[in-house]
Amino acid sequence: MKPLLQLKNVRKDIGKKTIIHDLSLEVFAGEVFGFLGPNGAGKTTTIRMIVGLMGMTSGEVLINGISIKKDFEKAIQHVGAIVENPEMYKFLTGYQNLLHYARMAKGVTKERIDEVVKLVGLEKRIHDKVKTYSLGMRQRLGLAQALLHKPSLLILDEPTNGLDPAGIREIRDYLRKLAKQEGLAVIVSSHLLSEMEMMCDRFAIIQHGRLVGIESVQELSKQAQKVLITVEPVEQALSIIKRAYSSINMKPTNQGIEVSIDYEEIPRLNAMLVSEHVKVYGIQTMTKSLEERFLEMTGGNEIA
Repeated sequence: MKPLLQLKNVRKDIGKKTIIHDLSLEVFAGEVFGFLGPNGAGKTTTIRMIVGLMGMTSGEVLINGISIKKDFEKAIQHVGAIVENPEMYKFLTGYQNLLHYARMAKGVTKERIDEVVKLVGLEKRIHDKVKTYSLGMRQRLGLAQALLHKPSLLILDEPTNGLDPAGIREIRDYLRKLAKQEGLAVIVSSHLLSEMEMMCDRFAIIQHGRLVGIESVQELSKQAQKVLITVEPVEQALSIIKRAYSSINMKPTNQGIEVSIDYEEIPRLNAMLVSEHVKVYGIQTMTKSLEERFLEMTGGNEIA
């Protein structure tokens, strides 16, 4: 599959200091891609370079195969974005703001405006002035504005900021729906790691302007992890496990036996215990969360 967004050795220097070090990554249509990084990692700087708000020192950004250096206008027409906070004219109504932005893009009809208003749940307040909106409502209006021209790449910096739990869930479900049903590539940055874990298909972590790693959220559950096994008798089970896996890390607890084992080995371990007449009452994977993986990869730094 051809990537919708490509960053090739993107570098940013400010004075004699390098802020972004040769960053390369790809984002594909139909996925929600998370962008995480500790404070000062260069997360927002990278987003600004993607959308052309900041120039690159070297490297290349391709959107739908089009270079933003060679043909910025053609490349950026495929992008909808909210960088940091959505900026609106507070003395105008929400609808008037959308109408204003619609005039800047080709082919945006009043029907399309009504469609995005409904999608973000602002039907009841769209004709009120923006100065009366809460922060969460401004986030929704910003999302509506970013979607007006039907972009193929949507970039959102802290899209759930200021939303209540119900609003966060709505935005999360809507972004996943956009990616899967409409084939959009969605890039999301957020400090809410639990939300990112439920929202994203893959995530990239940068630290000190360098790419630490790109991982699939799905793959987090398949890495070597702790498994809690509830068995009887415990001593016999411990002996069998130790005999089969001489270097395995395990310890008995009040709930059972905690074992660090590869995901693929779980069925084999279960079959081994049952074949030797150990009663297995349950096997529970103690999945490594995105938060744990983030802290592991960044050395426990505070997140942005």
